[in-house]
Amino acid sequence: MQDGPALAVEDLWQVFGADAASVFKSVHAERASASATAEALKAKGLIPAVRGVSFDVAPGELFVVMGLSGSGKSTLIRSISRLVEPTSGRILLEGEDILAANTRRMTELRRSTIGMVFQHFGLFPHMTVIDNVAFPLKVGGMSRAERHAKARPILEMVGLTGRDDAYPRELSGGQRQRVGIARSLAGDCSVWFLDEPFSALDPLIRRQLQDEFLDIRKRLNTTIVFITHDIAEALKLADRIAIMRDGEIVQIGTPAEIVLKPVDDYVRDFARDVARGRHAKVGSVMRADTGGIGPDDPGLTPEMTLEDALASCMTLYEPVPVRDASGTLLGVVHPGDLAAALQADSA
Repeated sequence: MQDGPALAVEDLWQVFGADAASVFKSVHAERASASATAEALKAKGLIPAVRGVSFDVAPGELFVVMGLSGSGKSTLIRSISRLVEPTSGRILLEGEDILAANTRRMTELRRSTIGMVFQHFGLFPHMTVIDNVAFPLKVGGMSRAERHAKARPILEMVGLTGRDDAYPRELSGGQRQRVGIARSLAGDCSVWFLDEPFSALDPLIRRQLQDEFLDIRKRLNTTIVFITHDIAEALKLADRIAIMRDGEIVQIGTPAEIVLKPVDDYVRDFARDVARGRHAKVGSVMRADTGGIGPDDPGLTPEMTLEDALASCMTLYEPVPVRDASGTLLGVVHPGDLAAALQADSA
């Protein structure tokens, strides 16, 4: 595992309009905050789509960015992958400043390090499934036999065994999206950018692909930045979630923190209809102090949901232990804390 974040984004701005870079430079130097800079840019007829965004993504982390339509989330992922050139800021990909990379270097990174999947599949209609998946390897100069040999295990991983010779027109929407995912993996990417990859699919297929995606993620341990507008999808997939509004990040937290501790009404509205007990974990209300444990041990673990934990100890009145998989005592949780967390913000 590498030292430091796999991806670090520092004070990133994406401003659209005539002479945006020079106008931004002069305006930003005179303003104390991102909001003040954004207002000044809008007054000059420019569009500040991403406003002073900063975050880190740890190696192997699944980092979800979500927000309403127009919040800047898709522009953000296009900026950090340099599909559009950021106006200002710094982007470190595995320690390398990619804003300093020339076109040739960015091509190398997209072949060897960065994988990208988008809502629209972008498959070549005249190519078979296996040739679509192996296309990045063809561009890299690999022989047909070699690239097909590498592509077949990837097709198996995404559930497309036996469809090697099919054409995109012969596939369902979910199968076409699987091809897109497989193609992005063909280059052995270590950082994966996905922009609403499942939003065009019907709910049943979407849930199935989410489950398969989590299984793929476990096998690859790839660093992932995933864009969505769906809070249920974010809570299901994410290690951490960043909520965007008007081009800015308003909160970054674990799924439990987003659900139980929203920073404002905007974040609270996202989680309003979420069943808290199914997403928040015992670890979010666990106390480090292990004193005063009662005689009962219902077998709580930090990863247990609040619903399951409360069902296990709802008849108890004293703090109960929380242990890891080996049985080591990590802390305690009071049944009253579980009940209070489930009722938080329910009014």
